[in-house]
Amino acid sequence: MREVEPGLVGIGAEPQVAIGQRSLLVRTSEGNLLWDPSGFIDEEAVERVRELGGLRVVTASHPHFYGSMVEWSRAFGAEILLPEADAGWLMRPAERVRTWSGTAEVLPGVTLVQCGGHFPGSAVVHWADGAEGRGVLLTGDTIFVTPGEDRITFVWSAPNRLPLPERDVRGVVAAVEPYRFERIYGGWWTPVVRQDAERIVRASADRYIQHLRGEA
Repeated sequence: MREVEPGLVGIGAEPQVAIGQRSLLVRTSEGNLLWDPSGFIDEEAVERVRELGGLRVVTASHPHFYGSMVEWSRAFGAEILLPEADAGWLMRPAERVRTWSGTAEVLPGVTLVQCGGHFPGSAVVHWADGAEGRGVLLTGDTIFVTPGEDRITFVWSAPNRLPLPERDVRGVVAAVEPYRFERIYGGWWTPVVRQDAERIVRASADRYIQHLRGEA
């Protein structure tokens, strides 16, 4: 567990569990949000999160990261938020589940944005106070940060290397267009788009579509 930037804490497991993604905990004055919950939870993790103020909300970018949601929720009495389009992927009953669609400001300055693409309900978090007030996106697999930290990409299936159709790429870009963001954190510790993220999303999407069309 380590601070990624002020107000944002990363939570992972060593050795890694499954595909090795790490969670992100967004801290606010009205409670904390856990994003893309780590697949491993133990008493030490619970205690350290409790020291940070516990959890008010547990949510994820897409169903591949739903596996430990119920355990994290029960440990803190936190509400699970699921996009209505993907709610059927939560495989076990949970006491506190609420669905949403479109957008939802779940804590002050912390907004869930449904983008679609990888899954119908694939989402990102816009954190307005991140990057010293310039805004941050937490994207999981909805928007992939690529090595080099100066571009992003989109996939329908990562293991099978299947691309996202142009229509869906445009949908993701349109969903985040209303928001200001300087930085993007994906589903792993690295890479990170540290600056100029809005321009990078637009430019990367244009380049991606050109390749889909065979125009590059």
